[in-house]
Amino acid sequence: MTKIRVMVVNDSVVVRRLISDVLSGDPEIEVVATASNGRVALQRLEQIPCDLLTLDVDMPDLDGIGVVTAVRKKYPKLPVIMFSALASRANLGAERERIKTDLIPKIKALCGVSRSTSRIPLARQITCVIPVTPPNRQTTSVIPVQRHTTGVIPVPSPQRPVTGVIDLPIPRLRFASAVAIGVSTGGPPALQTLIGALPASLSVPVFIVQHMPPTFTTMLAERLARTAAVPVVQAVAGMRVEAGKVYLAPGDYHLVIDRGPMGTFLRTNQDPPVCSCRPSVDVLFRSVSAAYGASALAIVLTGMGSDGTRGAEYIRAGGGTVLVQDQATSVVWGMPGSVARAGLAAGVHPIGEMAGEIVSRTQMRARETATGR
Repeated sequence: MTKIRVMVVNDSVVVRRLISDVLSGDPEIEVVATASNGRVALQRLEQIPCDLLTLDVDMPDLDGIGVVTAVRKKYPKLPVIMFSALASRANLGAERERIKTDLIPKIKALCGVSRSTSRIPLARQITCVIPVTPPNRQTTSVIPVQRHTTGVIPVPSPQRPVTGVIDLPIPRLRFASAVAIGVSTGGPPALQTLIGALPASLSVPVFIVQHMPPTFTTMLAERLARTAAVPVVQAVAGMRVEAGKVYLAPGDYHLVIDRGPMGTFLRTNQDPPVCSCRPSVDVLFRSVSAAYGASALAIVLTGMGSDGTRGAEYIRAGGGTVLVQDQATSVVWGMPGSVARAGLAAGVHPIGEMAGEIVSRTQMRARETATGR
């Protein structure tokens, strides 16, 4: 039996050694390399073939999200397990047990224990979050995440086989006055592609729910803002919604759009998770439908599970439009596939075309407003 070849990336020597020792103790796993930061990891990937990368998030020089973005461009079929380090003194015995019970099963689930030397199929890729506490290491930049709310959601069995051609009802093309995006596994690279292609002249607000814990969403908003032509911020309760601005839901908070006579504002809450998620795409979509009605455009991108399907029902019931990312460019076609199979999507598009879809539909809105139609 061929062992699963793993590279461990963490800037803490102690944590790196701890993870490596525990993984190496499993007869089905081999740690073939370690790296102290993201840039070293990318260099070693050129030299040392591996089947999976375990990656810290908070690292100097090149953080975890940056590494994932680079890895996805050059190694699109390489699975990545990303985890955060908690800011507390560790019990080494407890941490060893946590790695055994949390990390090792996920590695085997992604790579399989009966394997050939071929690469892993794209559909089995995943990025998940596992908390690991480094001994004697203090940090204020990473917030602990709950062990069982990692944004990894089981994919429901499809009601019918998914084929290359999907017969979907396509309603009349409508203008959009607001865009809501839901995304999970594989989200950061997809969002960078989409948001990075939006023009500075964008005339509508964009609201995003990405399944991530708090610190991750902060880092993601900052990274998107550095590469986008439009302003990107993490949503804060009470913010007034502005046209042409992108708002990312904060981790562990639902994002709700509140539109009234005094204007449109952002609200956040910690109501119970929906589809095991907080923030939830369903919650965002429902509020966007209530706020914008038939001029709401909802987009469901790559991700596991079915969060967004119920929300898409609200969008369609309100007269709005729903688009989904296609299977070929999705890391996991769970969320978009669920919406497509439910017959709620007006179009199925590669990620590279999504920005163009947004622009064309919002330009319709701008033209109609200018002509007084």
